[in-house]
Amino acid sequence: QARGVAPERLVFARHRPNADYLALYRHADLFLDTWPYNAHTTASDALWGGCPVLTVLGSTFAGRVAASLLHAVGLPELVTPSIADYVARAVALARDDAQRARLRAHLAGPGRESALFDTARTTRALEAAYLTMVAQHRSGVRAAFSVAAV
Repeated sequence: QARGVAPERLVFARHRPNADYLALYRHADLFLDTWPYNAHTTASDALWGGCPVLTVLGSTFAGRVAASLLHAVGLPELVTPSIADYVARAVALARDDAQRARLRAHLAGPGRESALFDTARTTRALEAAYLTMVAQHRSGVRAAFSVAAV
């Protein structure tokens, strides 16, 4: 209240079943990620729940997770290079109902079909990676490799 936020706008949610928890993201306009340590599972939950995530690209693994999630779901424009850009983008999105609606529509359509949420494809790729690692170990040859989406 001292910062000009009406108390009735704040929602403190108690523990609930996962589906109910994910449904809470429909009430948020935008998930503002933290830095230098990004949200990991929570950012993924927000995206699954249809809530756009805005992040700053960090310099460490922990500061780059949300950026990876946003690229995987097809929203790289929500990854900002600096805190100043993050703040400017957050303010711009707060003022642009149409843009936030477009982001939500993406998450409900193409984003939902993206690699981020394709568990079967991710499992097949992980299994292929394991098989490649075992084959390398058995042959004594170590080399960088990539796994194509199957």
